[in-house]
Amino acid sequence: MGSDTLVFDIETQNFFTDPDVGWDNFEALKISAVGVYSYNQDKYFCFEESEIDQAVDLFRGSERLVGFSINRYDVPVLNVYFQRLIGSVKPNLWEKERIDLLEEIEVAAGQRISLSKVAQANLGVSKNRHGSEAIELYRAGRMNELKEYCLNDVKLTKDLYDLYRKQQYFLIPDKKSGAVIKVHFNEKKQPPKTADAALENKTPLF
Repeated sequence: MGSDTLVFDIETQNFFTDPDVGWDNFEALKISAVGVYSYNQDKYFCFEESEIDQAVDLFRGSERLVGFSINRYDVPVLNVYFQRLIGSVKPNLWEKERIDLLEEIEVAAGQRISLSKVAQANLGVSKNRHGSEAIELYRAGRMNELKEYCLNDVKLTKDLYDLYRKQQYFLIPDKKSGAVIKVHFNEKKQPPKTADAALENKTPLF
């Protein structure tokens, strides 16, 4: 196992609500882009579906994966792709240490929240598009814009992770009152080991 920490995010060509997919059917989802930040290399990468085999070494050389709702969406989808590869040592993402910032928030605050709202409250910036627009960008052939969007999510997540490590709390807008509360991350829990376990809390947020 490698020593790198990767922050990553995927975008897909379709979604569970599409007629030919169905809820939780990860094998029917098709990746459009995978955005990655490597701490070891201090570098951002973005891979299209046809380039996913180029991401294998990067993920094989990692020991920790960081993301936002990755246990419910990004990990199971990307892991399906990796297990389909022929002629390579396939990284099993479920065997990696994973820090899912959304799950950390859920455990500490008892509520879910979008990446955009967390970023706005803690970094002073929000997402520049809604996640549903990523599919529209792909279908329109606007790949450069799609990659920019994907990497922007990776950057926001990376900056939030750096803050998470430094101060061990986030500012979170309370869903009921709207008041901004300080949520501390003290208790640690084991991440799910399979896609089925991750689906106990299943609806991914963009």
